[in-house]
Amino acid sequence: MTKEISDKAAAAAFRRLVTHLQHRHDAENIDLMGLAGFCRNCLADWVMEATNEAGGNMTKDEAREAIHGMPSSEWKKKYQSEATPEKLKLMQESIAKNASAS
Repeated sequence: MTKEISDKAAAAAFRRLVTHLQHRHDAENIDLMGLAGFCRNCLADWVMEATNEAGGNMTKDEAREAIHGMPSSEWKKKYQSEATPEKLKLMQESIAKNASAS
């Protein structure tokens, strides 16, 4: 596989992941953090960093809107519920696990 094909495939898979997350409002960020160790906001930060490293100029708000499909504040109002103590504990454990793996 050439680098060009690999880059195109990775970009297509990324776009599919973003579309999937934009339609799965039931999978909240805290759930994603607790189970996978990353969330929509992490993904947005990675996009922003990669864009800026490549010579672009993207703000955190622009990146989050690109991932959420709407301004982050609007997404929170529509879809984010109150974090339970159990979800917070799982998220903190996941963050600690990610920190030790780095």
